[in-house]
Amino acid sequence: MSSYTQGELPRTKPLLDKIRSAQDLRALPQSDLRQVADELRAEMIDAVSVTGGHLGAGLGVVELTVALHWVFNTPRDRLIWDVGHQAYPHKILTGRSDRTLRQGGGISGFTKRSESEYDPFGAGHSSTSISAGLGMAVARNLKGENNNVIAVIGDGAMSAGMAYEAMNNAGARDERLIVILNDNDMSIAPPTGALSKALTRMASSGTYLHLRDIAKQLAQKLPKKWERRAARAEEMSRTYWSGGIWFEELGFYYVGPIDGHDLEQLLPVLKNVRDSDQAPILVHVITKKGKGYGPAEDSDDKYHGVAKFNVVTGAQVKPKPAAPAYTRVFGDSLVEEGRRDKRIVA
Repeated sequence: MSSYTQGELPRTKPLLDKIRSAQDLRALPQSDLRQVADELRAEMIDAVSVTGGHLGAGLGVVELTVALHWVFNTPRDRLIWDVGHQAYPHKILTGRSDRTLRQGGGISGFTKRSESEYDPFGAGHSSTSISAGLGMAVARNLKGENNNVIAVIGDGAMSAGMAYEAMNNAGARDERLIVILNDNDMSIAPPTGALSKALTRMASSGTYLHLRDIAKQLAQKLPKKWERRAARAEEMSRTYWSGGIWFEELGFYYVGPIDGHDLEQLLPVLKNVRDSDQAPILVHVITKKGKGYGPAEDSDDKYHGVAKFNVVTGAQVKPKPAAPAYTRVFGDSLVEEGRRDKRIVA
């Protein structure tokens, strides 16, 4: 995968320029998807450098976005992004140029139902996607339809109570719903809490990786008739040691963790999930915020949301504001009140 650290963006984007909808993407052979992802990443870096906007989260889901739209029949299959920060690549692939991002008369910085049929749910910030997806899945069943519903939620958003209420209800109903856990160890700021630590252990457990390697070696030495049982045993150990059993206790069939930047892993897994009778399913995908652009990878909090910036150096060009930001006024006022009244806790 290309990494654009010195502003060496592709001058032309022959495949991306032909894509005006997800149908155009699905018309391409699988062998072209790597190039589409590279062109999409370059387009996003180039455009956001001019308009400003959310950068790191979108760069982290480029391959995942390409894979989801290629495997699933969007917009008939409902694809719900938990926060708008992740949705810029999605908007480009569905015919919305990010050159007008957050400009007067241009496209919204978040998913917006009135903007496109590919945005089934409007979302600004986090933790609503699974609830929305569950509602759509129930409505689908009441109408006797059979489309897929996919909710993409970040690891930061997964720590909120609303996400667990929805998972609890989906698991209890055995609802046919697909949840993609986009685990990049970084929401807007470094994550905290027990869930963050658990997810990190799932993705990087040395014990799990070592045992899985031993299991594979052992399976190769077994007679053919035992191969299927060995594969099942390996799957069970994967779920246990990776921590996926925790999601399975909520009623979800757990798949993962998988590399969210490797299309050779993503595509077959998503196809299997699409065609599976298991319900509901959670796919645990590991991604890197800012993937493919050096400055964003090195400073994923700083490049979560950016002003205009120089692609070559990564330096942001911040205009002088005419007035102080609302958040600064609020924060300064709260601190001042706290100095006067020790009962105030923020």
